[in-house]
Amino acid sequence: MTAALSTAIYPAIKNPSIGGFSQITSWYKKRIDAVDPSGKDLSGAVIAIAKEGKLVYLQPIGFQNRAKTIPMTTDSIFWIASMTKPITSVAAMMLVDDGKLDLDTPVAKYLPELKTMQVATAKPNPASGKIDIALEPPKRRMTVRDLLRHTSGLVYPPQFVDEPINRLYAKAAFKPDNSLAEFVTSLSSLPLAHQPSEVWEYSWGVDVLARVVEVASGQQFDQFLLSRIFKPLGMVDTGFYVPSENLGRVVEAPTTRPPQFDITRPRKLLSGGGGLASTALDYLRFCQMLLNGGELDGVRILAPETVKLMTADALPHDVSFVGHGVGPDHGTTFGLGFAIRTLSSPGGSVGSFGWSGVWGTEFWVDPAQKVIAVQMIQVAPEKVSDYFTAMHNLTYGALNNSQH
Repeated sequence: MTAALSTAIYPAIKNPSIGGFSQITSWYKKRIDAVDPSGKDLSGAVIAIAKEGKLVYLQPIGFQNRAKTIPMTTDSIFWIASMTKPITSVAAMMLVDDGKLDLDTPVAKYLPELKTMQVATAKPNPASGKIDIALEPPKRRMTVRDLLRHTSGLVYPPQFVDEPINRLYAKAAFKPDNSLAEFVTSLSSLPLAHQPSEVWEYSWGVDVLARVVEVASGQQFDQFLLSRIFKPLGMVDTGFYVPSENLGRVVEAPTTRPPQFDITRPRKLLSGGGGLASTALDYLRFCQMLLNGGELDGVRILAPETVKLMTADALPHDVSFVGHGVGPDHGTTFGLGFAIRTLSSPGGSVGSFGWSGVWGTEFWVDPAQKVIAVQMIQVAPEKVSDYFTAMHNLTYGALNNSQH
């Protein structure tokens, strides 16, 4: 029998100010209270931790706004950025379970406009002193599996990696008033940066995957997520924009909101790579479904075997890694939608899986210890790394202390 996410709190840690969990509260409070002249650091947080299907820590800390006048609440709403990617990945794998999508079928079967994409190689030209880009055919076509594991050869514009080919991707129509179909069509004139399956590089592949979901399901992407994931799981505050009546719960942005990700208004672009808003408890329910092997509160989202496949190493043994913190040097590999821990440490067990967002939202699921942790914050990208490290160490420190 799988565990349902109960609102019951372990009696010994019902008060977050006692036991090991007080360390979490005080650590975040110190950073909220610190004077930050840039105004880009932490104003507030919501931290949620579950163990063995029970909510053991849920604490709003600080404020929703930079002026620190609106208290954070457990249902404050955050732009979760790339924490959208695991949800999109689950949507695709639901269609695999339905027999409507095949992992090893070329993406061009679903999106014919991408059939002619070539692979680019950047080469210095000694005569001109510039970089020439040569094109060659792909050794094989990118597959749906490649989109899920970031080995498609697609990349992002300069943000994580700034190379000549990445700069070409700035020409794509990734704009709030373009549909996923229009965005994908704009990619068709660009080259792949790598041969499919040879290189892991963080990419727009999951946005392309969202369009694959639309084609394979016959539904607009937001409607598929609502009907197949959000409503069944009771994720009542998760979506591509926040309704007007709930805008008072939106946590203020640390920098200017990119228009493609402006969760305060409806947008035509339904970014499967970074478009969603959510709350700590909504995302915790999504994670509990995964920890339970695809089921929550009697609702099955994925087959158990599918969850195992998604959360196992999916990369070729000879793959190379480019940018963004995944690979042997970081103690991680990648599955079908998640980074997976390959080295045990005080901050987690081997086999833990999760991902994060550019403004500091983060989650992970630790099957070995039956732990889920969700950090909801909004800080400038250059400030997030300390929060990621601290959240892991604080979570396991608190859990260990609460058992003594």
